[in-house]
Amino acid sequence: MKLARAIHFDDSDTRVFHNPARTGEWCISGGFEFSNWTEGDLVGKPKQAFTNGWMGVETFGRASFVAVTQIEENERSALAGALARHFVEIYGAPDEEAAMGVAEEEIAQMVELCEDHAPNTLLTVTRELTQAGVRESYRMIEPQEAGIEQFAVHGSLDEEPHQH
Repeated sequence: MKLARAIHFDDSDTRVFHNPARTGEWCISGGFEFSNWTEGDLVGKPKQAFTNGWMGVETFGRASFVAVTQIEENERSALAGALARHFVEIYGAPDEEAAMGVAEEEIAQMVELCEDHAPNTLLTVTRELTQAGVRESYRMIEPQEAGIEQFAVHGSLDEEPHQH
């Protein structure tokens, strides 16, 4: 089973998103966050999150790029639990049990999107408001022979964030 993790090639996400996702955290589309948005909401950093941000399921921050990788079932279950808690805390779901089905569905959609792609395939998302609501489209960037490890900025839980 595959899912995608946030990846950063530079520090641009820290400048364009109010809350950037942590490098390496599991991500989903997170388009549900924008379900009630109107054109008036599309300004500044919120517009950037709407237009092309993947949602991290740990920080609930946004990332411009994600990379496809393997995920284990126990990790997927933990993500569903975290997402269900988010739905209770932020969106007013009655309890985690009630929110679990929607959380599982959000993760399943991302698993489906990632499943046919090789590990390290990069994905981007683009959203636009239409008469029918939010429309998402995806772009895949196949891994190069050199490998993304040569270009990616890797994080560590042991490191302090750099201040600029």
